[in-house]
Amino acid sequence: MSTAPARVYIARLVGLPVFDPVGDQVGKVRDVVAAIRSEANQPRILGLVVEVFGRRRIFVPMTRVTAIDSGQVYTTGLLNMRRFEQRSTETLVIGELLDREVRIPSTDVGGTVYDIAMEQARNRDWVLCRVAVQEPGKGLRRRGQTHVVEWRDVTGLTGRDGEGTQGATHLVAALNEMRPADAASMIHGLPAERRTAVAAALDDERLADVLEELPEEDQVEILEKLDSERAADVLEEMSPDDAADLIAELPPETAAALLELMEPEEAEDVRRLMSYVEDTAGAMMTSEPVILGPDATVADALAHVRNPELTPALAALVYVCRPPLETPTGRFLGVAHIQRLLREPPSSLVAGALDDSLESLRPEASIDEVAAHLATYNLVAAPVLDESGRLIGAVTVDDLLDHMLPENWRDRSTRGEAR
Repeated sequence: MSTAPARVYIARLVGLPVFDPVGDQVGKVRDVVAAIRSEANQPRILGLVVEVFGRRRIFVPMTRVTAIDSGQVYTTGLLNMRRFEQRSTETLVIGELLDREVRIPSTDVGGTVYDIAMEQARNRDWVLCRVAVQEPGKGLRRRGQTHVVEWRDVTGLTGRDGEGTQGATHLVAALNEMRPADAASMIHGLPAERRTAVAAALDDERLADVLEELPEEDQVEILEKLDSERAADVLEEMSPDDAADLIAELPPETAAALLELMEPEEAEDVRRLMSYVEDTAGAMMTSEPVILGPDATVADALAHVRNPELTPALAALVYVCRPPLETPTGRFLGVAHIQRLLREPPSSLVAGALDDSLESLRPEASIDEVAAHLATYNLVAAPVLDESGRLIGAVTVDDLLDHMLPENWRDRSTRGEAR
């Protein structure tokens, strides 16, 4: 390894970009793989788990890592693209050691692991060397005292003698700093029990964001392990189209029970989307695009599309309708393209910049018809109207791709050789 700091704290590695020798990014660090044989000897680092294009996780041996600095990791570029599969003798440092309950026998202090450091030994191997432990908070103190000790001075890291149970506090804190897609990828790679604990510790809104990015089997597994009230709350935080897709994967009796527990308005939107035939405009649309009345100003429109929770495709168009402005709306008048609105005075009316010539979609339009429509008119979103000319939703290009790609697209990538 050409250059590297003397000691690296592993929690800070997660999410760092991984580059090849010419400076092209090949992926992101997701975890570190160690071989733990005992608490007396420093475990050897075997390599990194790196997420490459297509959310595929591969194993990068430490012998392929040429440099680590504060913002990136460099490799030789000779990477094996076969999907990483954890062996029985391997431990994932982030997935299995972070948040583990441990004890420091010399001081009889107990706490949870919030980071672990690795360093290069004299033989050039990387080993786990220090453990950062945080005591529970006491009284009015929100955070307990922290200690950084040698690996050999901590018990509970191997889970023996009744110690070593694992919480989720510090991993959840790290996940909350990631984009939903990155957090979902991290959760997807965790052991099943750990994934359930982490999902339970996330707040409803964050869990909803992450669920929308997970494969369907993970969504179902996580939702089924939540209590019914919590599951209903999380579904309410999801976009109606994603919630409808997830509920459709549940057993009918479970789906019915959750819909009954949801707020009536939220449940009504989901039921409406579930009533459409699969892979049609109605089934894939969102019922919550940006909808404004004809008296709204350009300033009003721009304020609405600044909402950070909107996807770029949903923020590209404003849908102008007669009241009511909840779907199904009053008569649909047209769309206003944000690119056009940016050229208009903020005090002018959105109605003055309407594109009323844009063709709309019917809810029964097939997936091929939707794709052709978006391609023909160079759109990233399009309105969906019922037979009475009311807006009932909008189809975006990301909705379309979710339905056109293979079911397991989040896990697919090119094949490679075994490691």
